[in-house]
Amino acid sequence: MASEELAQKLQRRLQLEESGGIAEGEEVAKGEEVVAGGDGERSCLTASADAELSAKLCRRQDINEGAAQPRRAAVFNPYTEFKEFSRRQIKDMERMFRLYDSGRDGYIDLMELKLMMEKLGAPQTHLGLKNMIKEVDEDFDGKLSFREFLLIFHKAAAGELEEDSGLLTLAKLSEIDVSIEGVKGAKNFFEAKVQALSSASKFEAEIRAEQDERKREEEERKHRRAAFRELKSAFTQ
Repeated sequence: MASEELAQKLQRRLQLEESGGIAEGEEVAKGEEVVAGGDGERSCLTASADAELSAKLCRRQDINEGAAQPRRAAVFNPYTEFKEFSRRQIKDMERMFRLYDSGRDGYIDLMELKLMMEKLGAPQTHLGLKNMIKEVDEDFDGKLSFREFLLIFHKAAAGELEEDSGLLTLAKLSEIDVSIEGVKGAKNFFEAKVQALSSASKFEAEIRAEQDERKREEEERKHRRAAFRELKSAFTQ
């Protein structure tokens, strides 16, 4: 019971800090608090508290002290944030992400990543899988969000992954065209693309192409329906 009460109080402190501050007189727990010592040194006295809540509180203090960056919002626009990729490339990556997100929770966890690497023909050790996640795990939750998944291809394309990195292996074997470019110096490839075509005009061109494709498909459906009606009327006369 004491541990549960302490965990609830720690959760309360976290919620208050995230909403703009701690209410006057609010305590973490009786006899326990998060304190800052000399030279920015801190100590989280949470021996009997939930470990995850303790880690969150420590991270919040790091952010307040400028020792860590706030996490990005869960909702983001991949088309504006990852402008080096085309809409089609991002959609290909999204399909791959959803394919291996077997839990349908919006994340690829350690076991799902393990299955992915086995399906790609490059199985990894447990430690190797953890290191793969760690390379792009910006929020330290031990799993990959879709944004963090896109970071794999971003880093591969920019030449920021080591040759023996499991993430580079994933990018090479993903069958997404950006990974092929990434292995062979896609940084120069994307720089040339940016010089040849601005991100804005490229985005607009892709939108128009998708709209034209939808119009063409709709026209084909209309023609098929008209042909079917003509055939039907011929049999009913």
